[in-house]
Amino acid sequence: MTTHDGGTSQAWAALGGAGELVGRVAYRGGSDLGEGPLPVRELARATVGVCSLAAAELAAVRGGGGVDDVAPLVVDEGAVATAFVSERHLRVEGREPVTFAPLSGFWEAADGWVRTHANYPHHREALVRALGAGAGTPEGLREAVARRGAVEVQELVYGEGGLAVAVAEGYGERQPLVEVWESGGQGRVLGAAALPLPAAGVRVLDLTRVIAGPVATRTLGLLGADVLRIDSPGLPESDDAHADTGFGKRSAVLDLADAGDRAVLEGLLDGADVVVSGYRPGALERYGLGARELLAGRPGLVVAELCAWGWRG
Repeated sequence: MTTHDGGTSQAWAALGGAGELVGRVAYRGGSDLGEGPLPVRELARATVGVCSLAAAELAAVRGGGGVDDVAPLVVDEGAVATAFVSERHLRVEGREPVTFAPLSGFWEAADGWVRTHANYPHHREALVRALGAGAGTPEGLREAVARRGAVEVQELVYGEGGLAVAVAEGYGERQPLVEVWESGGQGRVLGAAALPLPAAGVRVLDLTRVIAGPVATRTLGLLGADVLRIDSPGLPESDDAHADTGFGKRSAVLDLADAGDRAVLEGLLDGADVVVSGYRPGALERYGLGARELLAGRPGLVVAELCAWGWRG
């Protein structure tokens, strides 16, 4: 058994958690997550540790208690490692799932590196439109990226509606793990009675895709929240990805460009406690669904936006 480490303290502080609570998290067992140049194992255990601690604090408050009533927690590192590579354990009708597509990955540019995402057909098509038909194979993409600067590739692909990100040299501008701001609004008051799960009754709208967001909302579902995932009919999800990250949720399809579907979404927003979004920057803003737009109309919402590569590059 080991106590919390620096990563746990850092993550808990980033969330604004009470400092005296972090000592109530301990870890046991071994981890199969390998060591590397980045502290993946430390981040994985810290993520699960602070999530569990936040859930325990919510349970204590909803049960009529406070910080002093949060029980000590023990996180199993083997379970953490398994959860972080859940797609490797998944079988769909006996076969291994398709995870990352051949055109998704890191590619060396003329002056650095670029990270592409082409798992979805529309992202792959945008990538090929931006860099030319020859970029439709890994070999062709490697050549197309190598002839250009990293930022040039990023802007060309982004301009076509795709995803390619210039990788900053070193760590680039240091950015916070979490950024929080208060809307000043009052959300719906949750019941104080003891509940079987800490997030029971919390209504979550899931506007996410690709691993981080769906896993976050999957976790809220495991903690008892009522999670409804919304997708566009024109942007089908990967069946394998949904099998791994979609359980514990309900799903619906809405076209935000359609007035009737948009009215349905507005009604869902009126009844939601939490909105989690994970689309590329600007994608939801054009529908007035960015965090600031949502909070301007509904100050009591809790809005979480996830961004894989940072808001400032």
